[in-house]
Amino acid sequence: MKEVSGANWWRQAAVYQIYPRSFSDSNGDGLGDIKGITAKVPYLNALGIDAVWLSPFYPSALADGGYDVDDYRDVDPRLGSLADFDEMTATLHAAGIKLIVDIVPNHSSNRHEWFKEALASPKGSAARDRYIFRDGKGLNGEFPPSDWESIFGGPAWERITEPDGTPGQWYMHLFAKEQPDFNWDNPEVRADFLKTLRFWADRGVDGFRIDVAHALTKDLSEPLPAKADLLAENETLDGTHPFWDRDEVHEIYAAWRDLFNEYNPPRTAVAEAWVHADRRGRYASPEGLGQAFNFDLLQAAFDAEQFREIITRNLAESEITGASSTWVFSNHDVVRHATRYGLPKGPGRNGPAQAWLMSGGKEPALNRELGIRRARAASLLMLALPGSAYLYQGEELGLHEVVEIPDTDRQDPAFFRNPGVDIGRDGCRVPLPWTTEGIAFGFGDAAAHLPQPEWFSAYAVAAQQDNPESTLSLYREALRLRSSLQTEEQLKWLNHPGDSVLHFIRPNGWQSVTNFGSEPVELPAGTVLVSSSPLSKGKLPADTTAWII
Repeated sequence: MKEVSGANWWRQAAVYQIYPRSFSDSNGDGLGDIKGITAKVPYLNALGIDAVWLSPFYPSALADGGYDVDDYRDVDPRLGSLADFDEMTATLHAAGIKLIVDIVPNHSSNRHEWFKEALASPKGSAARDRYIFRDGKGLNGEFPPSDWESIFGGPAWERITEPDGTPGQWYMHLFAKEQPDFNWDNPEVRADFLKTLRFWADRGVDGFRIDVAHALTKDLSEPLPAKADLLAENETLDGTHPFWDRDEVHEIYAAWRDLFNEYNPPRTAVAEAWVHADRRGRYASPEGLGQAFNFDLLQAAFDAEQFREIITRNLAESEITGASSTWVFSNHDVVRHATRYGLPKGPGRNGPAQAWLMSGGKEPALNRELGIRRARAASLLMLALPGSAYLYQGEELGLHEVVEIPDTDRQDPAFFRNPGVDIGRDGCRVPLPWTTEGIAFGFGDAAAHLPQPEWFSAYAVAAQQDNPESTLSLYREALRLRSSLQTEEQLKWLNHPGDSVLHFIRPNGWQSVTNFGSEPVELPAGTVLVSSSPLSKGKLPADTTAWII
């Protein structure tokens, strides 16, 4: 059994994200649950991860995959109970695995007791002040307070019916209408989230992933600017955007850090903050959350020049801020990187994959073999970098994005709010295949809540676990080696003929070489510890990474 201990365990950790409704179903209702996770701890331990990040498991109507929270201090009864959660935590800890849970502070669900109280209370009441309510425009307030759009499409304001039955005020929702935004100027909101953080920390949770960490504080002074006058969320560098990345948000995280530091070891946190790189460091500072996700590699093409620039810049940034870098290729919000790398190059986190999804997987053509080959190479490179590696469930199986989901089975609000424009994120949230056959490929004893394609059979854990060439075996071996090789020390780039090879060395002699080109290249002297694809006559083939010492 490995042991990840000390106050700085998180700085170089390999963290595995679990989307609980799609990991393992213990009771045959088609939905993954807490007991299912507990039963798979031996699998997680064998994989070699240091921590689990658990996506929302709270009571929810699932208007947004659990990110619409009814109660921040309970477990969705469809997923289990607090007793089940405690058992899972204890089982993870007994295996030497830390636990990070998702906190969703920008908004609650519209079924939260506070929001129901707000709807039943009059305009100007203390209950409404916990959220963002405004009078509408027009003679009778029939128009929203501004023309802002929500992330999922449509207006960012929803009109309510007042307790007396008349049309009333509007509330703000940056996401779905079932996700009303909190008013973080309200001291009661701030105090209640401190209570929530303490509730879970006292139950043994080791850290927190903060959803939409850059959106809590807002300046809604009148007149509200028009949509056309707003810059994108990651383009404002002075903290003046009305609702993205405002400087005042760090007052909140300073208070959270004080709470985290009351524990031994201190609780850790990582911000999901889609902000400009120049502003990411404040979220990751030791006085704040401690870490912030770096999504730069996730948005990059499989390209040596892009990878080198991103790695160099982010490591330099971590040196300045004192935070450790974070690296990620896939998560519950983006097209899996095995699929992205099998499509033509394009900008952004989903790039041409969005067109591929909208075409039902027809255009542009997906090269599955190339995609998984490059995904394995990229992941092996990433695991050799200083900092924390964040992995998403199923990437260790080499899973591709699932496009074969009938419209009638889709769940993501983005699909319903943007018909014909956005297919949504269901394709990366399809339940995992554990066995090669069965009604749900071992996920459970009933059909899974999102349909699994037949090709999942070849990617199942059972199909890979005894195959030394499988993607699962590659991840297990890489994580095993990483646990003994990883250090805080930075890397040094080494020259290599041509511009399509990235070669670096760590101070302990650990080298990583990635061939982004189309022809095999010579390897430096040393012992090859692991390679993402078989070597070709002693050379490193195209789209392959090798570790050497």
